[in-house]
Amino acid sequence: MAQIFFAGDVMGAAGRRALRLALARLRQDEPVDAVVVNGENAAGGAGITATIAQEFCAWGVDVITTGNHIWDRREALTFIEAEPRLLRPYNAPPGTPGAGWVVVETRAGWRLGVLNLMGRLFMHPTYDCPFRAADAALAQKPAECDVVVVDMHAEATSEKMAMGWYLAGRVSGVMGSHTHVPTADERVLPGGTAYQSDAGMCGCYDSVIGVDKDASIRRFITALPGHAETVDGVASCCGLLMTVDTDNGRCSAVRRVRYDFPQALP
Repeated sequence: MAQIFFAGDVMGAAGRRALRLALARLRQDEPVDAVVVNGENAAGGAGITATIAQEFCAWGVDVITTGNHIWDRREALTFIEAEPRLLRPYNAPPGTPGAGWVVVETRAGWRLGVLNLMGRLFMHPTYDCPFRAADAALAQKPAECDVVVVDMHAEATSEKMAMGWYLAGRVSGVMGSHTHVPTADERVLPGGTAYQSDAGMCGCYDSVIGVDKDASIRRFITALPGHAETVDGVASCCGLLMTVDTDNGRCSAVRRVRYDFPQALP
């Protein structure tokens, strides 16, 4: 059996701090064998830099998934080609830099496949159908890949849930990301597939999905454009811990994880 931790969207400096401290705490509490993190908001709440990606890998993150904010930092267009552990959505248009699927060998010797998909409802209708993209990716899955987990980065819960059922029994886990709020629907679907509609956020929850409350409220009331800064404070790391049999790829148990850390911690 192996323990796989999926951390929700990392939001700015508070999210990075929460992730680093949570991984250290989690490894004290659990025998964690692999870590997948959504890092598309890690750089100031918009995008990811090469330095941050390298930082995550130094903390023991095996794969970094992303979504609609992957290109907010232009440097990602080039460094994603040199860092196979950083993914962009698999169903992006042809010719998009980087890859949406990777297989990595874990420290325990088994091989983990990670597929990054993005929904189309209220998102990017120009992206290919994520369901057909999932079929295409899994058709190319190497025989020696023991476990497959999917980050379904989407706005609509219905689209994420549909993907969970579509892949039930075909992958080890389908985790939703993007909405920054952890859902209480974690479960193991028939066939041994872990599922959660949204893993939540690594960041400051004294906010509106990680950004300044007043600025966000003002935008709703006035309907005027404006920039809302990411906020710092009590840093929380939210995610999902899965127990998976690496012999058959089936998940037997899931558990929501949340760690809160005071702002004063380094």
